[in-house]
Amino acid sequence: MRTTQGKGVTMALGFVLVAAGTAAGWWWGHRTAVSQSDAASENASDERAILYWYDPMSPQHHFDRPGKSPFMDMDLVPKYASDTVAGDASDGGVRIDARITQNVGVRAARVERIVLASVIEATGLIAFNERDVAIEQARSAGLVERVWPLAPGDVIAAGQPLVELLVPQWTAAQAEYLALRAGADRALVDAARERLRMLGLSAAMIDELEQSGRARQRFILYSSRGGVLESLDVRSGMAVAAGQTLARVQGIDSMWLEVAVPESRATSVQMGGDAEVQFVAYPGRSLTGRIIAVLPDLAAGSRTLRVRIELANPDGQLRAGMSAQVRLAANTGGYALAVPTEAIIRTGKRALVIAVQEDGAFSGVEVELGPEIDNRTVIVAGLAEGQSIVSSAQFLLDSEASLSGLFAPAAPATTLPESLPDEAANAMGEER
Repeated sequence: MRTTQGKGVTMALGFVLVAAGTAAGWWWGHRTAVSQSDAASENASDERAILYWYDPMSPQHHFDRPGKSPFMDMDLVPKYASDTVAGDASDGGVRIDARITQNVGVRAARVERIVLASVIEATGLIAFNERDVAIEQARSAGLVERVWPLAPGDVIAAGQPLVELLVPQWTAAQAEYLALRAGADRALVDAARERLRMLGLSAAMIDELEQSGRARQRFILYSSRGGVLESLDVRSGMAVAAGQTLARVQGIDSMWLEVAVPESRATSVQMGGDAEVQFVAYPGRSLTGRIIAVLPDLAAGSRTLRVRIELANPDGQLRAGMSAQVRLAANTGGYALAVPTEAIIRTGKRALVIAVQEDGAFSGVEVELGPEIDNRTVIVAGLAEGQSIVSSAQFLLDSEASLSGLFAPAAPATTLPESLPDEAANAMGEER
């Protein structure tokens, strides 16, 4: 009985060992097959087409074989064809993980066709209207008997008395006119009246003389215009000559706004155009003016064009020296392609835009720039209408691509030198 049981146990143990051996053999065979498959995949990956070798610290230099970098003590890195855009490796595309582009806020924009007519925003300063000036002069030689208590800078009204003069020449001429008026010879009377006018008496003074019948020895000089008294160069007791300037009055019924327009927009300003003006001193208040002059010279220091705008000043609140923000209507010059100004990368030697390709890769496109209009820049060459570009975080993409030399200017692969050249260090400082 015991012998029979021992044989049963031995047979069962044998079956177990055979089954365990079979399972172990299957597992080992499957593991070997998987390892061989991974190795084959790795070998296939290593057999990707290599375009060139480069130094990550100087990606713009390409070499035709592996080896040590002539610039740094490091091995050259291969650039595979699959790292660039499929079918057009010369464009040099770069792919960034979608999560990274989302986290850094990469946004895209379209190349748009815009109307070149736009608004020019500039700054300006209020100045006096130099065409609105009155010069008060002595019409005949005389003596200053009285000067009204005024000083330069005072605001006066039209008809303000300025100076009282004693003019002996006028006194004699008036007496002669009154004597001839008593006679019957009309021709002599008219001649005497004309003489008074030629001596400088106004028509109002002559009419007053005829009505009163008495010659006056003293005459008051009145301001012919209201505004700011800029000068009053006489004092009591002074002798004045005929034609001498006694006072200068600057009118303030209208003012000039001198606007500085950037040189790049000089050709866009048009005579007679409208201008919307807002003053710092009067927030929320807006005035409308008209461009009356585009001066023919540029300001040497700021390289700006001076544009003159005339503004009405009926209430006298506009004062010389006030600053203002101005919006000018620019000249219409047709249509042009434009991109957001923030999308442009300026390297110093060229201008780049990061284009978004159909497969989601990014590539650097060199562009030729035109004028900047508001927050957009005109593209003269390099892009097509409707093309998608990166408008934010483009510097991240540019840096990522620069590590691989993708956005660097295309250069043929050179033969790796056997020794470090003397110019190697200098080459490291070259800009892309």
